Amino acid sequence: MTLDNETTTSQGPTAGAARTPGYAGTLAAACGAVFVAQVANALPASLNGLFQEDLHTHGSQLTWVTAAFMIAVVCFEFTFGVLGDLFGRRRLVAAGTVLVAAGSAVSAVAPGVQVLWLGAALSGLGAGAMFPGSLTAITAVTRTVRQRAHAVAVWSGFLSAGAAVSPLLGGMFAGLGSWRGSFWVLVALALASMVLTLTLVTESRAPAGRRLDVPGQITFAVGLILVLYGAVEGPESGWTTLPVMLAFALGVCFLAGFVVVELGAESPIFDLRLFRNRAFTVSSVVAVVGMLAFLGACFATSMWLGPVQHQDPIRVGILFLLLQGPAFLLIPAVSRLLHRVAASWLLTSGFVLMAIGCLLFTRLDVTDQALGAFVAPALLIGVGFALTVSSVTAVALDSVPPHLAGMASATTNMLRDLGFALGPVVVGAVALSNAGSAFTANLAGAGLPTGQAAAARGVAEAGGPIAVNSLPSGAPGSAAHALALDALGSGFGTAFLVCGVAAAVAAALTAFGMIGVGTHRSSDHEGAAPLTPDHNGLPAPTAP
Repeated sequence: MTLDNETTTSQGPTAGAARTPGYAGTLAAACGAVFVAQVANALPASLNGLFQEDLHTHGSQLTWVTAAFMIAVVCFEFTFGVLGDLFGRRRLVAAGTVLVAAGSAVSAVAPGVQVLWLGAALSGLGAGAMFPGSLTAITAVTRTVRQRAHAVAVWSGFLSAGAAVSPLLGGMFAGLGSWRGSFWVLVALALASMVLTLTLVTESRAPAGRRLDVPGQITFAVGLILVLYGAVEGPESGWTTLPVMLAFALGVCFLAGFVVVELGAESPIFDLRLFRNRAFTVSSVVAVVGMLAFLGACFATSMWLGPVQHQDPIRVGILFLLLQGPAFLLIPAVSRLLHRVAASWLLTSGFVLMAIGCLLFTRLDVTDQALGAFVAPALLIGVGFALTVSSVTAVALDSVPPHLAGMASATTNMLRDLGFALGPVVVGAVALSNAGSAFTANLAGAGLPTGQAAAARGVAEAGGPIAVNSLPSGAPGSAAHALALDALGSGFGTAFLVCGVAAAVAAALTAFGMIGVGTHRSSDHEGAAPLTPDHNGLPAPTAP
């Protein structure tokens, strides 16, 4: 049996004891790469409040900082997987680190939020190459199911560690006087990762049968960007304005064209035939809905503590340890549970915990800046995410025959990241729409002096309640500060409710949608055929 990089391996009982040359170095460099990519992903979350103060942003502009990164990841994730197969995973990861370094440098010197978007998008492109490239690189130098499971667990641990450490990095530099220093640290980390990648990673590729699906890539990327643009801009510009309606209409047309293209493509980036399998369809839907709930809750928390309450970024970082840390700390426990408990039950339990945590967040008082009330719901969401992030892929792999597992895992990975991209967009749309409506209604009957009411109305029309909430004391319109704060608390409370409902829906779909469904677990026992990495980097059993 040979792996995709033509490494010969034995299927005997002692195969797990042998390791492909370069295993340790490849694993170390790949873990460093995914750590850097995830730091780049999570860093802006702790800095939203400072972006708002320094760059004078309004609500939807902050949403785009996070959305620009994840959209770049989702839109090009499949294509980067193909490029790694064609030209080499080491080269792909190294190119990704260069893009992350460039994007971080652009963010560090950004004079305005528009340049910050550009930096986030560049970093997202880099991370979109590093995520599948680094994981495929390590799966290409492992020999057996057990060895590969261990390597993927370590890789996942560094992914979670990057998400947990990143907000602390941002908070630390913010405390030293400037958020820009954290991006310069990220530049250094990315360059160091590039050196490690080029020095330690064993090159591998799998060009046989792989080709770029250019029409599919174009229609998918354009359609997704247009739809998300409409969702982000709708709350401020108005859902019935011409640009927003055109964005939705054209986006839907491009996505419909994507479906048509993929159905006729020889080498589709998204094999729609997998959705004939009910269990796979259920796992795919919950991957989007459940991960929307998680990252939506994370984004809402960063906005609540940052632009709404104007808390110190280091406090935001501490809270994010509770949201992201359990996914790192519980990896050994979750790995054992996946061997003893059906992945669908772990997935259901995780979504239930996330739903409870999000619903508890709806009880927060926007005028109370103590962190105590955040601890229990944040921990519930964090533990729930730890149970779901690995289980969603396991459910997808268990639901299809072994020869389809590669495409199934790649598709689920992309859909999970799509949920991550949708989270901030949906939360921003819900929170800012509700906050804007509440502020306008309350301002009319607040009895403020005419000049203050008119000034507050003008500021809200330009930048929403967040802009009014940030007015300095004594400035025109600042008398409406309490109204803006209350409206924002109501808006983001509704957003937490939406996240809770999304998590509950994901739990119900998993629990009831998987009833009576069989699984195809042909590689769970020792002596099974080694795994062949799919084009998105996740381990997939080879066909018997």
